[in-house]
Amino acid sequence: MAEPPRQLPLDLPHEAALSRDDYLVGGSNRAAFELLERWPDWPSPVVVLAGPVGAGKTHLVNAFRDETGAAVVQASDLKEDDVELLASAPAAVVEDAHLGVDNTALFHLLNSARQAGNSVLITSRTWPASWKIVLPDLLSRLRAATPVEIQEPDDDLLRRVLVKLFADRQIAVEIGVIDYLVVRMERSLEVALRAVEAIDREALAGRVKITKPLAGRVLENVHKGQ
Repeated sequence: MAEPPRQLPLDLPHEAALSRDDYLVGGSNRAAFELLERWPDWPSPVVVLAGPVGAGKTHLVNAFRDETGAAVVQASDLKEDDVELLASAPAAVVEDAHLGVDNTALFHLLNSARQAGNSVLITSRTWPASWKIVLPDLLSRLRAATPVEIQEPDDDLLRRVLVKLFADRQIAVEIGVIDYLVVRMERSLEVALRAVEAIDREALAGRVKITKPLAGRVLENVHKGQ
């Protein structure tokens, strides 16, 4: 029997739910979530949030910004001219410090925010020791920061994340398919995101229901980087 014709899936936009209420909390990210919830009652004016790619740092930052009115900047875009504006916000967020950051600008931001009685949240995939900091005073400030880590998700959190990612695309998937994916996939929210995107695309192209065989075939390709 000939296979049904495949159709080219339209890349229709879908909006991921990134509010505080949409953030799924588990053992791997509870410490980070609860620390940001305590703002401005932090142990120190500066917090360094570290976690692997796809761990949910950006979602947490978006929720934090919405709740606090924080100003957000990419570390690679941080300039000395930005310091005054960022330091005047209730909190400043510097994202992806592992990609490189202007040492002088960051040092001035930490000092200015401290003088204003405000907070700075820095996110990264790694800890400051690997950021190639050349200013001893900046390194001293970062060593005094409060560290908090997001780890790879456990099975329960990964299962809830998969359900959410499909729901963001308005797709209801049988729990058996979700469980099938959880026991076979890498412990990574990045992989979960890529898998859901690829499964959705494959099901649309073939005009078929999302089943375990389809999910397994697509997941294998995702693991191979295809």
